[in-house]
Amino acid sequence: MRSSLESPGFRPPAARGLGNERRSVAFAELAATLALALSTMVVATVLSVGIARASVADGVVGHELSLFAIALLLGLLFVGIGGYSVLPGDKAKK
Repeated sequence: MRSSLESPGFRPPAARGLGNERRSVAFAELAATLALALSTMVVATVLSVGIARASVADGVVGHELSLFAIALLLGLLFVGIGGYSVLPGDKAKK
């Protein structure tokens, strides 16, 4: 038995390369990527419609505008920090 997983996911075991399975592995990766993209778009649409129908922003902005502005700025700050952390940096190669 192997003690650790060296290449999880759609990759073959480390001791064996891909032969005829290369096309089916590529298709499985493509199908998984398309399904994830489609489900993300569906969720974003459903949430947008739900928020628009609930008119949540009217109730929040009408009563506590300053709290809403602070929450919005913090959210944008967190999104910016997350985006900045994804950018490629000057990393030393091993």
